[in-house]
Order: sequence, then structure tokens, then C-alpha cells
Amino acid sequence: METVHIDLDELSYPIVIAEDLLALGSTWQALPKAAAALIVTNEVVAPLYLSTLKQALSSKYGQVHEVVLPDGEAHKDWQTLNLIFDALLTHGCDRRTVLFALGGGVVGDMTGFAAASYMRGVPFVQVPTTLLSQVDSSVGGKTAINHPLGKNMIGAFYQPQLVVCDLATLDTLPQRELSAGLGEIIKYGPIADMQFFDWLEQNINGLLSRDRTLLAHAVKRSVEIKAWVVGQDEKEAGLRAILNFGHTFGHAIEAGMGYGNWLHGEGVAAGMVMAAELSKRLGMVDEHFVLRLRTLIERAGLPVRGAIIDAKDNAGRYLELMRVDKKSEAGEIRFVLIDGAGQAVMRSAPDALVREVIDSCCA
Repeated sequence: METVHIDLDELSYPIVIAEDLLALGSTWQALPKAAAALIVTNEVVAPLYLSTLKQALSSKYGQVHEVVLPDGEAHKDWQTLNLIFDALLTHGCDRRTVLFALGGGVVGDMTGFAAASYMRGVPFVQVPTTLLSQVDSSVGGKTAINHPLGKNMIGAFYQPQLVVCDLATLDTLPQRELSAGLGEIIKYGPIADMQFFDWLEQNINGLLSRDRTLLAHAVKRSVEIKAWVVGQDEKEAGLRAILNFGHTFGHAIEAGMGYGNWLHGEGVAAGMVMAAELSKRLGMVDEHFVLRLRTLIERAGLPVRGAIIDAKDNAGRYLELMRVDKKSEAGEIRFVLIDGAGQAVMRSAPDALVREVIDSCCA
């Protein structure tokens, strides 16, 4: 079993990585005492893992309630969030009640936001069952729902008590979702650790075939890098923004195509190619770096070209959506760019240059 700690003083917590953790009573022993727990999951994950987690928690909590949400990014909204509040209030849950997010990034983001909001804050635990949520969204306390005008625009920074990455849950993950998770893993190389990028180039085929030893290392190293960044900048005042490499273009694709049509990791993958191309045109990286990144993303089974989101003025629509991005300041779009392999910076770029990049990088 591997444990990575996020160091945030009194908000610190462990991320535990191993196989078959869900069913072990010891996994949950150190959590706060409460009369009740609420497991939040979705209709895809519930038949696979809900009964296992429920049974494991029943020795610690007198009542273990559940709420099963519809699946997918299209349901990451007020209406679905309210189902969690409905369950909490119907069962008379008090502010000691512990919420468990059993699922991928959408379930984790919504459960965390519900926990941050219910009675002004109740404890919650992340139990990510997708590769993307294990390596990225479950760690660091970002919680949110989407708005029709922008992704993750309504939310809170709210840290979990514990993150449990059970690698056995990846066995049931569809291949497209596995690839999407690899997109977020690849991201960590260009922004922080090119040795890890080298390792990914050597082992991408083994990761695609779900070699448990390779997956364990990929999850651990990703989480270590994210923990190191979040430990220095919990609320994204500066450094943490580098974790959004590829996300400015990627979020525009997700919103422009309609949430759920492109998976988050797919948007990030194409977005990284676009951000790398912009970095190259600004003289920050060379063509060889862009080619290496594009090749690895393609080998991971991910898109390397952005979507056409407006037939008449595609670049204009991208720019419009990117101005709503959380990193924008006074209407100026700020991009996470690569300033030499293994190092990221945040800066703006002229609209005309960004248009050129979009035109050259879209299908």
C-alpha cells in the first residue's frame, strides 16, 4: 500500500493507493465518528461497488444511506446536486454525517460541493473509481458544478478527510475512460517532471493494457506532483494554476461541444497539443517537444486535434468561451504554457496568434 500526504496544516489528509481497499474495514477506521454516512454514486458505478462499500462502512456507521445520480458530465448541474441535498434532508442527517463520493470526477466534484454547502460544511471522503479521478480530480479540494456558460464555474475549495484509490476498480473502466485518465497523467510531465514523461513514453502500452504495477506507479507519481503543488497553493493564487495545462482550450471544447460529448481527459489532451503549439510559436519550446507530446497523446488513444465548435467562426467561438475561464483576468485569457520542457508558466497571448493556433490545430 502506498500513501501520499497532502500537507495543508490542519486540513492535511492522506491519499491511499492499493488494490482491494473498498472492502477492508481498516481502510475507513480513522474517519470521524458519526451516526450516519451517505454514499453518493451514479447508476453505472452503483451496481459494481455500492454494496461492497456499504457493507464495509456498516461496521462503523449505524446508518449508511445512499443516493444514486444519473451518469455523466451533462448532469453536473443544480438539479442533480439537489438530489444529494434531498437525501441528506430526508434522512435527517446532521453536520457530523460523512459523505462518500463513490465514482469518477463528476460524482467527486458534486459530492464535495454538497459537503461544503450542507449545514455550511460536513466531512467527506473521495473514493475515486476512474483513472482520471484517482490522479487528478479527487485530490486537492476543488469542488464544483457546471453552468451552461462555463465548466466548473460554481463551486468551492473544500478538502476531503481521505482519498482512497482502489486500483481494482480500474478493471471495470471502459477503455475510452482509461485513455481519458492517461491524458491527465501525461499532463504532469511537461509541467513538472520530464523523467516521468520519459517513463510514460516507455510504458504507455503497459498502462493501456492495465498492468497493475505500472498503474500503481502512474497514480502515485501523479498524486505526488499534485500534492506538492496543492500543498504550496491550495486556492490557486499562483502555482496551482500550472495543473490546468491544456484545460483552457479543453474546457472550451467541452462546453462548445455540449458537456459529455467529449470526455474531460479528451478535451485536455487536444488542449495540451494546442497549448504546446502556442508555446512553440511564442518561442518557449521547440518543434521536437511538441512532436513528442503529440505522439504520446496519440499513443494513449486520445485526440490530438481540437473540435470544430462553430462552423462559421471556430476560433472566435473558442476565444469567446475561453474568456469565461477562471484564469481570465479583466477579460484577458491567461494560458498555462510550457517554458522549456518540465516547466510551466501562466501568461497571455495575442488573440491573432491564438486564432492561428486554433485554426492549425482543429479538425
